Amino acid sequence: MKKVKKIVWLSFSITVMALSITVLYFPTWTSTIEGSNSIHILEQVNINGTDHEIMIRGQDLNNPVILYIHGGPGASEIPYAKKVQDLLETKFTMVNYDQRASGKSYHFFEDYSNLSANLLVQDALAITDYITTRLGKEKVILMGHSYGTYIGTLAAQQAPEKYEAYIGIGQMADIQQSETDGWNHVMEQARLAGNDEDIRQLEQLYEAITQGKAFVPRDLVKRYGGASRLIDSPEASFFGMTFSSEYTMLDAIRYNKGIIFSQEMLIGEAMNHPLPSMITKLDLPFYFIMGDYDYMTSCHAAQLFYDNIEADHKEFISYKQSAHYPHYEEKQKFFNWMVDTFRN
Repeated sequence: MKKVKKIVWLSFSITVMALSITVLYFPTWTSTIEGSNSIHILEQVNINGTDHEIMIRGQDLNNPVILYIHGGPGASEIPYAKKVQDLLETKFTMVNYDQRASGKSYHFFEDYSNLSANLLVQDALAITDYITTRLGKEKVILMGHSYGTYIGTLAAQQAPEKYEAYIGIGQMADIQQSETDGWNHVMEQARLAGNDEDIRQLEQLYEAITQGKAFVPRDLVKRYGGASRLIDSPEASFFGMTFSSEYTMLDAIRYNKGIIFSQEMLIGEAMNHPLPSMITKLDLPFYFIMGDYDYMTSCHAAQLFYDNIEADHKEFISYKQSAHYPHYEEKQKFFNWMVDTFRN
């Protein structure tokens, strides 16, 4: 009997160990896109001195290329990008990458003490060069979301010749103004809901937020509809990452370590150096795509920033039903606009 128990226990232990190794280290890939001229690649490439995870997907390599810069800081979209960018992949080649110290580009024993917005901008420019060379393009469309717009706008300013256009979705602007707008919205909604606990928390934060020293708690912004309205917030969960084809459990651990580190290093910098203090002119066409209900990066603050940027061609486009993710919340509308603007 004891021998049988030992055999059962040994078999169980071996099974658990095998499953753990598989979940942690199983090779990753991105799903196939059918077509003789399609592309579906997930790779790690050394660019600007560090290994970056890059995913390239599209039905036809002849299509225009979009380089997408994720937000956060540190919030990779690779684990779920193919689900939300499926329409765009039919008419554009989509390039997603995990930024330095983010997601699969977070390396446990690498020194990130020099992490800064400027370094991420230089990475973005170097990745642009890699993509244009690899895909045989003269220029690409630069698209940023949330914190990715902080990097994207600076990259567009520094090297406009590399890009057909810049698209800022959930565009960052003056953070103090944006957070004040967010506080006003959340407080109004909390009062309407009669939520005394949330009201007290917001009252305690008022001075720090209006002085540009704190953010409105993101759980409150989400609770009162300032993050997403038409869909659940498309954020990568540990479970979702672990069981995606692009990430393993080890990559999910990288993601969580990277997002904590990146936010500690980069958020204060963005608050102390808001984009309107650095950018008053862009030498390429640019577009701000904003959800009217966005209180992660407020539509009002983005409009003020937009009004003070000089450019030969610019457009401010508001999505009336969306919050922080208009390109996902009103996906068909955004896709139609992209095709009309860059394909027709």
